Amino acid sequence: MRQLVRVIVYNAQEDHSAAIRADLLSLDGVQIVAEVDEVALVEQAVRQFPAEILLVNLDPAPEVVLPVAASIAGSRSEPAVFVLSGSADAQLILAALRGGVREFLTRPLDRAQLSAAIDKIAAVSTSSQEVGRLISVFGTIGGAGASTIATNLAMELHSFNVRKGVAVVDLDFRYGQLATMLDLHADYTIADLCDTPEQLDPAMIDRAMVKHSSGLHLLARPNHFSQADQFTAAHCASVLSSLQQVYDYVIVDGPLRFDPGGVAVLDLADVGLFVIQLLVTSVRNMHRIFTALREGGYNLDRFKLVCNRVGQESGHLGIEHVEKTLGKKIAFQIPDDWKTVSSAINVGTPLIEMAPKARVRLAIREIAESIANPQSGTAAADRNGSRGGLLGRIFSGAT
Repeated sequence: MRQLVRVIVYNAQEDHSAAIRADLLSLDGVQIVAEVDEVALVEQAVRQFPAEILLVNLDPAPEVVLPVAASIAGSRSEPAVFVLSGSADAQLILAALRGGVREFLTRPLDRAQLSAAIDKIAAVSTSSQEVGRLISVFGTIGGAGASTIATNLAMELHSFNVRKGVAVVDLDFRYGQLATMLDLHADYTIADLCDTPEQLDPAMIDRAMVKHSSGLHLLARPNHFSQADQFTAAHCASVLSSLQQVYDYVIVDGPLRFDPGGVAVLDLADVGLFVIQLLVTSVRNMHRIFTALREGGYNLDRFKLVCNRVGQESGHLGIEHVEKTLGKKIAFQIPDDWKTVSSAINVGTPLIEMAPKARVRLAIREIAESIANPQSGTAAADRNGSRGGLLGRIFSGAT
């Protein structure tokens, strides 16, 4: 568990989104739980998401936005309201402070000033608390193996000495199969939590979780296709941030989509695992994802590459080619053992129980150990590399 300061961001200027996100996520212990771009949604976000800070960009219409920020600041002790503007007009600053705003920040943000302001809030906050770590697992192509890795990673983490347990969440709302992989039937699913407009409490969460015999908890995908369309990025963020208050680890089988829901998961994740294979299609998608993340202001140090099915015949591609192309070292390699993995999936038994000595199981445990003990983990440091060979030609000019 770790100390966390949660932030809700209101920003109507899309061209400043990446910079604001980068400034916040550069600070240890800061998590963005919601981002809204309509002033009418700010009060709703404050009611729905537990947060210590509301950061409001006043521009381009401070005369419209400041009264909303001041109303929230004057009616609640939390979240503390910070406002941001490109203007240092004395009258605007005075009006904000008189309205109860805790900090007036000017753009471009001074990260040292922002860090000091957040530290002050964390020191006196009544809601700041220890929360569990959120680990997102994303596949870069269909069949990359993300669901298998997420399920078995959760089982490995649960086998450690965890105090509050481990949850695994299926965010493939239509075709997710985590329940099948664990041989479980879900009467209640994530749809039941997303039907709740208010903040989720532990009793509501416990009712929705499916319990595996090992003690691992699963939040399953909806039982009906029609329910998949009801989910928003706000739903994802609300559920995941609530789960972090209940469990030591929350493992998310992320959607195979780079949409607002997927981005919400990336905002919340302490560690993002991207599962690739030695296929041009997989690596090309990963290249596009990294490009989007950089442009969006994300710190790529939080994301790790996992190469699955290593040892399978892969034609012209090798680990070193992929690393040069992506400019990032592959942190973990999982050997190809389709017979063992497919058998475990088909009988609904995790690898830790079915094949405890299998190399594929031990490789996933290595990832779990790195997450549980980040200071002594075995993940290799990232390094930059130049493009070359077949992939260099394929990716030349690609986005």
